[in-house]
Amino acid sequence: MAEPQQADRYAVFGNPIAHSKSPDIHQAFAKQTGQQLSYERILAPVEAFEQTARSFFADVRAKGANVTVPFKEQAFAMCDTLSERAKLAGAVNTLIKLENGQLQGDNTDGLGLVSDLLAYTVLEDKRVLLIGAGGAAKGCLLPLLEAGVASIDIYNRTLVKAEQLAAVAPHRCQAVTAAALAQGYDVIINSTSASLHGQLPEVPAHIIAEHTVCYDMMYGKAITLFNQWSLEQGAKASIDGLGMLVGQAAHSFNLWRGVMPDVAPVLSLLRQQLETSA
Repeated sequence: MAEPQQADRYAVFGNPIAHSKSPDIHQAFAKQTGQQLSYERILAPVEAFEQTARSFFADVRAKGANVTVPFKEQAFAMCDTLSERAKLAGAVNTLIKLENGQLQGDNTDGLGLVSDLLAYTVLEDKRVLLIGAGGAAKGCLLPLLEAGVASIDIYNRTLVKAEQLAAVAPHRCQAVTAAALAQGYDVIINSTSASLHGQLPEVPAHIIAEHTVCYDMMYGKAITLFNQWSLEQGAKASIDGLGMLVGQAAHSFNLWRGVMPDVAPVLSLLRQQLETSA
């Protein structure tokens, strides 16, 4: 069904982009909340992201966009104003066109992670292990701290990157070596893409106890390798990143439209589609 001619326009920029579930998610949110809008995938050339984005926003109806790999840092650089979350992450996944035409950048990835985790466990006063110190880890650090976790140990193959990230909040974050990893964290988050490559982070089994909730930011039709491993070590629960994907989209939608959609039915639909896909 064609969208009304005057509907506000939104999009997701990436390269590649054909696989993106964002249009399905946002159209479902729009239907659920009674919002009139259109949402499209835009394949931006690797060398011409900013030109592509500015061309989109030149349309008076263009109000906002999501940004996925490999353009989150470039989106950060082109914004006129930035949220604290985006500043800390050094990356933007949500662009908002303000009334004066300027672009505001935000990062809702960590909000999506926290929202999804809170559906399974309490985060307040919990000891967290964050595996990885790249863009995905940077994006979730501030929302985790704001959720009230007691401490975050950051483990990364390159220690200096973990130390740089921990320096953001030294009172509650610290970089750790493999030898210094504690026994039985409350929550373990794998922010690396190791599962996509059939690999596991190089971490010892003693980090997991029977109360540990494990989270892999990756997702797929089958359980991720990290989550399979964590259950084999006796973890209480293992969660994949599909809920984070829907959650970050919901927070973007809220920033644009001023209404927070219900994630549960959209997540359920996506999970069903994933499990029945070829």
